[in-house]
Amino acid sequence: MAVVGRQRSVHYQRVDVVDTLQALEAWRSKVTGTLGFVPTMGALHEGHLSLVRRAGAECDQVAVSIFINPTQFGPAEDLDRYPRNVSADLALLHREGTALVFTPTAALVYPPGFSTWVSVEGLTERWEGASRPGHFRGVATVVLKLLDLVRPQRAYFGEKDYQQFRVVERMVRDLNVPTTIVSCPTVREPDGLAMSSRNVNLAPDDRRAATVLSRALRVAQAECATGERDAKALRLLVEKTIAGEPLARLDYVAVADPLTLEPLTVIDDRGAVCCVAAWVGGVRLIDNLLLTAPTDARPRS
Repeated sequence: MAVVGRQRSVHYQRVDVVDTLQALEAWRSKVTGTLGFVPTMGALHEGHLSLVRRAGAECDQVAVSIFINPTQFGPAEDLDRYPRNVSADLALLHREGTALVFTPTAALVYPPGFSTWVSVEGLTERWEGASRPGHFRGVATVVLKLLDLVRPQRAYFGEKDYQQFRVVERMVRDLNVPTTIVSCPTVREPDGLAMSSRNVNLAPDDRRAATVLSRALRVAQAECATGERDAKALRLLVEKTIAGEPLARLDYVAVADPLTLEPLTVIDDRGAVCCVAAWVGGVRLIDNLLLTAPTDARPRS
């Protein structure tokens, strides 16, 4: 059983930073106890750090990877613009008592002639998968490689990337990977905006407009909580709210089964997840909230 609130050990005096497989294996061979792992693409913020703290509370040691994975970006996406600040990231991880940071290069992860990919069917066909073809193939492949190299007992993922979490969870289950996948709640700014590394690319007016995503989700959540079970009605409510913000351009709104991510007609007692993606200025943002209707509610006519 995990021990929540465990004090960090005295050996957390510095961060070991490794960027080769040999150095990683040498470090891993000396690890005793439970290892928690947080895979990231860097540009760390409080959302990432909440995962590191959760891992530190539940595990004996914590490892973090920083790797901007090129295979999960499409040709017209923001790979070149994705924020990078490794020195600041390392300072934050040092302060959190992280034991290891793995910073592989793309050439290490995808050596010449690399041609093996992981495809999780079903869960990846809608929503982010439809908007970003090939995205989840890149995500699943790099996560599997990292889990195989780091060999953690537990790996921590934020719920902001809800579909990604479910995809990784399914992959680990289907392939019998000996790692427990732990989901952690979305961390938000005081005005409700979900924390994201891409938020730094928002211009001031766009930053203010971006809160429409979380506001739209809260409207749907409140409506569902008062008895609305019609998924289409809730989806249209979110779309209408976002359409009221002239700086936002909607990609999709999903009201889906929280496990399978299949679209719903009626929200039953299991609830639903409402996921949204939209462009604000030149930045694409995603967010989600879980919706739960009262058990005695009926679809409204």
